[in-house]
Amino acid sequence: MADTTVTEVLAELAALEDPKIRAVNQRHGDDHGVNLTALRAIAKRLKTRPELARELWATGDSSARLLAIQISRPKQYQRDELDAMLRAASTPKVHDWLVGTVVAKSPHAEALRQQWLADPDPVVASAGWALTTTRVARNPDGLDLAALLDTIAGQLAEAPDRLQWAMNHCLAQIGIEHPDHRARALAIGERLGVFRDYPTPRGCTSPYAPTWITEKVRRQATTS
Repeated sequence: MADTTVTEVLAELAALEDPKIRAVNQRHGDDHGVNLTALRAIAKRLKTRPELARELWATGDSSARLLAIQISRPKQYQRDELDAMLRAASTPKVHDWLVGTVVAKSPHAEALRQQWLADPDPVVASAGWALTTTRVARNPDGLDLAALLDTIAGQLAEAPDRLQWAMNHCLAQIGIEHPDHRARALAIGERLGVFRDYPTPRGCTSPYAPTWITEKVRRQATTS
């Protein structure tokens, strides 16, 4: 298995390509047609392979990059390398997996969080907000939650799509995890009305922050 080459992996991914899956993904801005369960099975077989991961990423192919993320060792990436990778992550799925699976587990996560939050590119800034949301939930010490709410209140309504989604997630997470800020988070969500009418499948929670916060808090109360 250690001798597996990029060429062999790309051939295996190509054999898994499904036009129907690609068509569905393209509606969401993605450009791969490989079933993600099958892709994860390949990653499980390959295990952690940092050098192969870098070679797969360099191909520019989205399926290869998703696999590269799964077999990476986050601690082996330098800060500048991760920044360049994020800016090259042209599709939502690659972007989200890179941030959540590699950057969030990197020793450079906090430095990149702060750097990306201030980036003028809204897609890059959305990565900063995603990392902030993770901190809100897991390690909020040192975060100025009131200031984050100030920024969200002032910018959420007019933010570009992916940045708006990330900021809205942070708003909901603050309301869910931090009772002292819940009333304000709810009020911001109600006043701005972002995602109020978002089509939500049966059994799923609406991304409209007041509904999201209320439902998650209710679930926490019933399981505690």
